[in-house]
Amino acid sequence: MEPQVSPKTQSFQPVGVIGGGQLAQMLALAARPLGIPLIVQAAAPTDPAVAVADGVVWGAVTDTQATAQLLQRCPVVTFENEFIPLPELRKLDPQGSRFRPRLSTLEPLLDKLHQRQFLAELGVPVPAFCPAETADLSGLGFPVVLKRRRQGYDGQGTRILPDRATLQQALAEYAGIPLLLEEWIPFERELAVIVARGLAGEIQLYPVVETVQIEQVCRYVLAPARIPPTVEAEIRDLAVKVMDKLDAVGVFAIELFWVPPPHPKAGIWINEISPRVHNSGHYTLEACHTSQFEQHLRAITGLPLGDPSLKCGGAVMVNLLGYEHSSSDYAQKRQRLAGIPNATLHWYHKTPARPGRKLGHVTVCLPHPPSPAEAADLVRTLEALWYPQPWIPPFLQPSKP
Repeated sequence: MEPQVSPKTQSFQPVGVIGGGQLAQMLALAARPLGIPLIVQAAAPTDPAVAVADGVVWGAVTDTQATAQLLQRCPVVTFENEFIPLPELRKLDPQGSRFRPRLSTLEPLLDKLHQRQFLAELGVPVPAFCPAETADLSGLGFPVVLKRRRQGYDGQGTRILPDRATLQQALAEYAGIPLLLEEWIPFERELAVIVARGLAGEIQLYPVVETVQIEQVCRYVLAPARIPPTVEAEIRDLAVKVMDKLDAVGVFAIELFWVPPPHPKAGIWINEISPRVHNSGHYTLEACHTSQFEQHLRAITGLPLGDPSLKCGGAVMVNLLGYEHSSSDYAQKRQRLAGIPNATLHWYHKTPARPGRKLGHVTVCLPHPPSPAEAADLVRTLEALWYPQPWIPPFLQPSKP
């Protein structure tokens, strides 16, 4: 484990974050014990990070005048999401040294087509793909995955289409929007790994986790993933290769598909890279020696990276998604969730609630890796306390021998 730097012995200039959502909120909370003042660029007083940040510059994430003010106050600025005006930011920082991750690192990642092209050129396994405007389905087949190249998150702008008729209909609906077509991978599990890279190129990797998506939105995360050690080692090697090639600084999330043998598509496939702290790493707040939020701050400020290993046997993290349009704070539901043994609830203070909006999450730490039945029972219990008509998660089948 790397030595931890005490805020009593070291002081820091402010760090800026473009964005004021729950990720910035958790970065601000992680900055306090490190002695790092954190200033956010937020669009509204109701943004979750505003209440806990050390300062605020008012403006949307695309407001470059606000970002210029943020740079005046902070020598280092990082990002909460990928929805950034890259050409305009280059004018603010021609040398590329103020933003972390660097703008040159972000350039091949912000557009999903460019990200696919970058990964393919790197020689890592990705699904077959093409720009939607070419409509070249050779090598793709059906079902086919249609994605928005920009501004897609939490499943927005991602559709799995069974045949050519539904594809043509979807293309008509998205007319004028840049789109990507991808081969559908018949995965058994969706996986993710959080990886941190420091200013000097040092790397720390968190355990590979399993994510369960419903309608392209993450419902829960299991740590560690139920995969063979050889698959874990392959994923870790891929993560290091990608981060080194990008010359990345900070915490990134790499999302993957796993197809076990003997399927013809057997292996690991990279689905997406997110150049920021990520929903699949929320479990690290309670389950790991160093959370992804502290690790990101350490990486971008030049502090030694912390220990990313689990400090418990395993964990289950469940997202609390909005299921109605409401201004409620759900106090009674939150109290019941927090009363589950070994559970920690994080509430983002977002208003109003709306269907599908991430309002908070709950992490339950366990003395051992969760078994399929144990994970299913725990998720069922947590979701029964949250949703008015409990959604029953699919039973998590163990790996076939």
